[in-house]
Amino acid sequence: KGRVGALLCEGWPRRGAGRGRDGTGRHRERRGAGALHPCCRRDARGATGSPAAAAADPPPRGPDRADTVIIGGGCVGVSLAYHLAKAGLKDVVLLEKSELTAGSTWHAAGLTTYFHPGINLKKIHYYSIKLYEKLEEETGQAVGFHQPGSIRIASTPTRVDEFKYQMTRNGWHSTEQYLITPEKVQELFPLLKMDKVLAGLYNPGDGHIDPYSLTMALAAGARKYGAQINYPVQVTNLKSRSDGTWEVETPLGIIQAKRIVNTAGFWAREIGKMIGLQHPLIPVHHQYVVTSTIPEVKALKTELPVIRDLEGSYYLRQERDGLLFGPYESEEKMKLQDSWVTDGVPPGFGKELFESDLDRIMEHIEAAMEMVPVLKKADIVNTIAGPITYSPDILPMVGPHQGVRNYWVAIGFGYGIIHAGGIGKYLSDWILEGEPPFDLIELDPNRYGKWTTTEYTAAKARESYGFNNIVGYPKEERFAGRPTERTSGLYDLLKSKCSMGFHAGWEQPHWFYKPGDETGYKPSFRRTNWFDPVGREYKQVMEKVGVIDLSPFGKFKVKGTDSVKLLDHLFANVVPKVGSTNISHMLTPRGKVYAELTVSQLYPGEFMLITGSGSELHDLRWIEEEVTRGGYKVDIENVTDEIGVLGVAGPYARQILQKLTREDLSDGSFKFLQSKQLKLSDIAVTAIRISYTGELGWELYHKKEDSVALYSAIMEAGQKEGIDNFGTYALNALRLEKGFRAWGAEMNCDTNPWEAGLEYFVKLNKPADFTGKQALKQIKEKGLKRRLVYLTVDTDNVDPEGNESVWHNGKVIGNTTSGTFSYSAQQSLAFAYVPTELSKVGQKLEVELLGKNYPATIIQEPLVLTEPTRMRLQKKGESPKI
Repeated sequence: KGRVGALLCEGWPRRGAGRGRDGTGRHRERRGAGALHPCCRRDARGATGSPAAAAADPPPRGPDRADTVIIGGGCVGVSLAYHLAKAGLKDVVLLEKSELTAGSTWHAAGLTTYFHPGINLKKIHYYSIKLYEKLEEETGQAVGFHQPGSIRIASTPTRVDEFKYQMTRNGWHSTEQYLITPEKVQELFPLLKMDKVLAGLYNPGDGHIDPYSLTMALAAGARKYGAQINYPVQVTNLKSRSDGTWEVETPLGIIQAKRIVNTAGFWAREIGKMIGLQHPLIPVHHQYVVTSTIPEVKALKTELPVIRDLEGSYYLRQERDGLLFGPYESEEKMKLQDSWVTDGVPPGFGKELFESDLDRIMEHIEAAMEMVPVLKKADIVNTIAGPITYSPDILPMVGPHQGVRNYWVAIGFGYGIIHAGGIGKYLSDWILEGEPPFDLIELDPNRYGKWTTTEYTAAKARESYGFNNIVGYPKEERFAGRPTERTSGLYDLLKSKCSMGFHAGWEQPHWFYKPGDETGYKPSFRRTNWFDPVGREYKQVMEKVGVIDLSPFGKFKVKGTDSVKLLDHLFANVVPKVGSTNISHMLTPRGKVYAELTVSQLYPGEFMLITGSGSELHDLRWIEEEVTRGGYKVDIENVTDEIGVLGVAGPYARQILQKLTREDLSDGSFKFLQSKQLKLSDIAVTAIRISYTGELGWELYHKKEDSVALYSAIMEAGQKEGIDNFGTYALNALRLEKGFRAWGAEMNCDTNPWEAGLEYFVKLNKPADFTGKQALKQIKEKGLKRRLVYLTVDTDNVDPEGNESVWHNGKVIGNTTSGTFSYSAQQSLAFAYVPTELSKVGQKLEVELLGKNYPATIIQEPLVLTEPTRMRLQKKGESPKI
């Protein structure tokens, strides 16, 4: 044993600290040489002591066929088996190579929280906690669930701003969350030293659960509903069959499965390699420390809430009559188990741990003792150091994988305990219903691609681990591992002139520098160094002409005998004629907006499809799946990395481009939403007359290697007109003023096109029975409960970003989806979803920003008419508004 305070001065052994648990998964004190090491424990009992709780199905020989084979018996895999079986799916088989919970589950600290800084994952956390609350009653298995609440500690003014920012993002969700005073913090956690505490973010119902008992309860439930859980059964090989099914090879024989789901934790890379995939995952060393009984803790009448000291970068909770605390070291000090990536996981590793290293976490121990002084006298009885698997951005990878039929993943869980319940339900619903139950694109495994190298994965995992508790700003950028190999042709030319943003591996200019600007990345919850330069770029496009690098767009070419038939079935809009372009939406069977793409028919039966950078493989997978399902005779080529894109927009766009081509660019010859093959300065381009700015403009698609020459020619030709660059921040302001929706904000798998105001793009009367058509008819008949509205907001030095709470008569009634400062109207602007009865123009509402409710008014959209509309009105003799 050693006192925590003594670590700083007494030479207490800092490596190889004692580690162990009893049969319930709870920590026990060391008892000298006879202490049982966790890797030696092979529990045959669940938390209730019932042998049936943990006993595997007899391993001699499993089934020959299965609907779904789940590979990996941690809490996530077992949760999926439970949910699929409970939903009535027959022939669900889970295979575990050693025993349930082996890997990362068994040694996890077991924290559960409603809080998540994102939006969609809050739903996952919420479901998990509600499931865990009733799991013991349902299965008869104790789960050791404690719900004393949790408090995030703010000890800087910026952190208080972050809490206010998170409060408005939570207000329209079901989760209870409160911004509390230092006095309330001390009342809830009387052992804190309060001199640095400015506020707390409090979530009642948070707490911790015993991971081992949780997994055993889920396993009991899975068996109860008919799933088979077999271990020890190692998957030795996977073979895909021509009909899309799989052969799962094991020492006990081959299972033929309709689909497989990789839930193998830090073995997930090995499973992926069997089918030629390199999943971007890497194990990190995570340590936490457990103390023996502390008199001040034992004397408390109620369990302490979990605290997260964000500046100290650690969590701390009560463990029986002592405390448990776990830090997240900086990226310089944290440790990766990168040998497992290069050499594979040691074959026998299951319930082993790493050697602890308290030197790495010493500064966090000091911070914990400063914040919770009773720790200085506490005895340490256990130091747990185990592997946790990280993806580059710390979020798991969940869903079907592009390019491989019927291969699903639920891997890369840095926080598997709180995610397990919700992800099991989410994946189960998706598998059974054929579409995701709600939007979770941030977890899409297809957000990564060939550009996600091992070096990138390691650099980002270091950063993500070290940044666990940093301030989460809007428009956040993280710089480790950048740039990737996926840079546009203009990157080297522009990188010193602008602030770059990261988009699916690409670097794309957010805003450009001029002499006198404060350059660089300066995050803030309020207007910051980019605010005035973005206004300058906005004016550039509205009054002159601007050029923007749009190369990160996802780009697909579709051609073949059935190409028209395929697209007519995929999209709710009509198929554009040869030489024409339109905006089209892929809908789910339930009528949700799965994707938005720009569709151009370049030649008869040959199409170019364009989507946002973050949706590239997300959309491609959906299209490929439909091709397979319908047996369409088409060829699909992903040309995203080969083709560069320049956008040219503004009143002088035609005048400048006309200097570079013999093609007539006049309005009569090159109409809005037309596409043509032409040459600009002898460079071949596919030109589409379209611009997300809403101004006169073209998107110019060309070979990536021609980007610099094309850009230089355009910039040279536009000198007289005052041509200049603009970035994506100005583009966002321009599109919002025009009332243009964005996929992932105003529309996604949570919204239908009627409520999103996309009626113009949905052709219910076209003959083709496009996906979602019948659902849309039913939605239209039933009527809408909410609508997307267009708001002006009277703010001061802060602007809406999206996902803020919208208030009416003292209640939260909706949420914003995106927002900006309108440089035209000189006030804030936002889209928001509100109840239909509150959606009329002129309705007064409020938008919550940084703890304050600002007056908002629904206005007629758009604030600024698009250039084609203005030209049309001018021809009629009317005076259009700008």
